[in-house]
Amino acid sequence: MISHTTLCRLEFNKVLQVVAGHARSDASTAAILAVAPLQSAAAITLSWQRIEEIRTLLRQRISLRISRFSDIRPLLDQVRPDGAILSPFGLLEFIPVLGSLAELYKQLSPRDDIPALRLLEPFPVAFSDILEPLSATLDDEDTILDSASRELAEIRKAKRALAARVRRKLEEFVRRHETAIFLQDDFITIRSGRWVIPVRMDSKGMVPGVVHDVSSSGETAFMEPLEIIPFVNELENLSAEEKAEEIRILRQLSAWIREDADRIAACFTTLVELDRLDCIARFSEQFNMAVPELNQNGALRLLSARHPLLMVMRAEQQDATPIVPLDLELSTSQVLVISGPNAGGKTIALKTVGLITAMALSGMPVPASPSSSIPLLDALLVDIGDEQSIEQSLSTFSAHVAAISKILEQAGSRSLVLLDELGTGTEPLQGAAIGCAVLQELQQRGAVVLATTHLTEIVGFVQQTSEMQNAGMEFDSASWTPLYRLVMGEPGQSHALETARRYGLPESVLQTARALLGDAGTAFSNIIEELRQKRNALADELANQQQERQRLDGLAMSLKQQEADLVRLRQETIEKARADARDTITAARREMNQLLEQFKQDRRKETEVKFRQKAEELEASFAPTGQQPPSADALQPGSIVQVRSLGREATVTSVDQARQKVRVRAGSIEMEVPLHGLIIGSSTAGSKPRKNAPEIKMKLQSEESANELNLIGKRVEEALIELEGFIDQAVLAGQREIRIIHGIGTGTLQRAVREFLSRHPQISSFRPGEPHEGRDGATVAELG
Repeated sequence: MISHTTLCRLEFNKVLQVVAGHARSDASTAAILAVAPLQSAAAITLSWQRIEEIRTLLRQRISLRISRFSDIRPLLDQVRPDGAILSPFGLLEFIPVLGSLAELYKQLSPRDDIPALRLLEPFPVAFSDILEPLSATLDDEDTILDSASRELAEIRKAKRALAARVRRKLEEFVRRHETAIFLQDDFITIRSGRWVIPVRMDSKGMVPGVVHDVSSSGETAFMEPLEIIPFVNELENLSAEEKAEEIRILRQLSAWIREDADRIAACFTTLVELDRLDCIARFSEQFNMAVPELNQNGALRLLSARHPLLMVMRAEQQDATPIVPLDLELSTSQVLVISGPNAGGKTIALKTVGLITAMALSGMPVPASPSSSIPLLDALLVDIGDEQSIEQSLSTFSAHVAAISKILEQAGSRSLVLLDELGTGTEPLQGAAIGCAVLQELQQRGAVVLATTHLTEIVGFVQQTSEMQNAGMEFDSASWTPLYRLVMGEPGQSHALETARRYGLPESVLQTARALLGDAGTAFSNIIEELRQKRNALADELANQQQERQRLDGLAMSLKQQEADLVRLRQETIEKARADARDTITAARREMNQLLEQFKQDRRKETEVKFRQKAEELEASFAPTGQQPPSADALQPGSIVQVRSLGREATVTSVDQARQKVRVRAGSIEMEVPLHGLIIGSSTAGSKPRKNAPEIKMKLQSEESANELNLIGKRVEEALIELEGFIDQAVLAGQREIRIIHGIGTGTLQRAVREFLSRHPQISSFRPGEPHEGRDGATVAELG
């Protein structure tokens, strides 16, 4: 448990008072001021989750629809007994409560992005069967409206009509000559609930009626004329009926509330909790607070931590001066001692650690980086401030010792101990000895300890003890002012003389003090200054290395970008080459199909010649650049050559040097080929074609396989190009039927082949293969 006294010393109550400034009711304010550290990690985490869900809604400009409301719990206690009736004012208090619950139900129940808030028990309920009649019954002035019931509306209507009739009769009465001469004035008023006219006291016997009042001067009698008494009596009867109907309405409304009193009370608790969470969320959002990590190993890590009350004060004063953040990290059984100048921020640092820890353990976001880590504690123990007590006859030192004694009784492995001005209040050497012993005892108990001191003996002890570390509040030696920045690993100097000068101590006194300080104090200050200079040099070197690393990272990014640009340029070039090749192939196919159709119709020799010439032109367009065709002298009958248009080797049968043509035989096909369409032997066959250019093949099959094409294992685009060339060769060879083997697989190649055959002008029909032909793994086509 963390005591209320400890929280007050850390000024946690002041933070809660700031948060409570957003509350919509006194009940919410009391709930906020009662916030205290929670005992379980699950409860802390759930609180963080609910607050963060509300903050997420706030960032989406969605505010919880909670109106200002009163604490209705006393009214619920009042209405619980049978027959109890609440006053109109009491009933009016329920309208904002039930209205807020209805709005929250409407706002939150459809959402699926608030899982933690949906775990609230009970979830807000819309008590429409009570809220609607309440709203129709009472106005903002706690007056019962005519719309409360039909009977009440009729009674009030009759009452208004009768009152108007009474007024008209009185007006007629005072205007009569025989009456007007006895009147003190001509106005009409009401006295003791009766309608009266002012009659002169000496003439009251001249006007028939009943005297209900006399003026303070005794000169005027307020008389009710006899002729309106029946009407006024009837008006009073209506008023009694009106009062009875109002009581009946209030009794009915009170009964409805009584029936649901338990549910309303439970939902009121939820409303207060939502208002409390919303106040914390708004406070956290205003100062950009974050949810830290929660650990079970006792480690404390604060990054970019700021004192929340200092932030509030700056905001109220509209001071834009940035707050110097606090960074520190401590593990279990570790001791950190902070030294440094007076008014340098040591105590603020200590309170910042304690206050942020208390806020986090209370389920509140904290003014620190989300990478900060807070330990789940059994005890937060502090000795901060001057505890001198006149009533208990305790000096400052005695009070500190008493507080530390209690801390030692409670400290354990899950404790955070904060000690301010350790060892002060008595003779320095003995105070330092006690301080060192206390630090050692707390360390042995496994507590995490954060202490401040001015005593160099304690600083030296910490420097020589393992798992203890010094830290100092940085001081600008040039301007002699504190920088309020915590530097880990090196002690700080008190700079008492400079601080005294800053606060007006005479220079003569300072010179005497400096002379009395002696060489020992100067040597210690010089050692600390040397450590500070080394730390600054290391920091500068680290900054330079960081800059160099950033430069190298920039170069690496630039090289990666250049590589990506090259890859993209290469891909664009490939795509352009492919597009150009596709355009060339498409045009060639169109022209060659026309030639094939003409060849089929007339079988003329010149058509075949044109076809061969076109094939040679195509082959030449895709011939590797820089490769020279063979000369006629290099060829003789029997030479083996590679025919580009066929994509295969052939044997030379004769050479026509005059026409620069060669007759070759490939299987059963014999044809004439120009020299530029040949490559000598198989040695040149392996030369690399132009990269990414499609290979144009009009492959002539051997006689025994000229009507069959195997496409298994090929991509669709590659297979269709080969199929088109195969059909052209089959037409030239006079085939009437061909078989295409494509397999079954996923069916993609099969569908592509059959769709292609359905569009091809040379195909008259096609069918799946018979059992001996491969069934659906093959397609047999008829050439027309």
